[in-house]
Amino acid sequence: MNIQSCVEVVKEWDIVAARQLGRNVAKDIGFGNVDQARITTAVSELARNIYLYAGTGRICIYPIEEIGKRGLVISSIDNGPGIKDIKRVMEDGYSTSGGLGAGLPGVKRLMDEFDLRSKEGEGTEITAKKWLR
Repeated sequence: MNIQSCVEVVKEWDIVAARQLGRNVAKDIGFGNVDQARITTAVSELARNIYLYAGTGRICIYPIEEIGKRGLVISSIDNGPGIKDIKRVMEDGYSTSGGLGAGLPGVKRLMDEFDLRSKEGEGTEITAKKWLR
């Protein structure tokens, strides 16, 4: 599977489709059940953020190889309002939706690499990587 797979996130049901895609790609690459659950949780959180805050966007998940390492990338891209205060959003417990606030800090903890770029009025792009052990 060397092809990038994406789910357009427009309605709430698309979060489920993104989760399933994450689990399938993780399983195909060879991740165990625990890492599949971590990946699925991260995908779910990123897709939910698109749905709640941006309205529309996409989640892309694809395998990667770098210098003897194999893993996957989750890319979350939207053209929403952007994140005004990235530092605050990355604080544990911070929530704008009244949720538990595990959000983006949780995604960062679940994955091995995490990069967030956002520009007010233009949108947000998050890239997260998980490596096979």
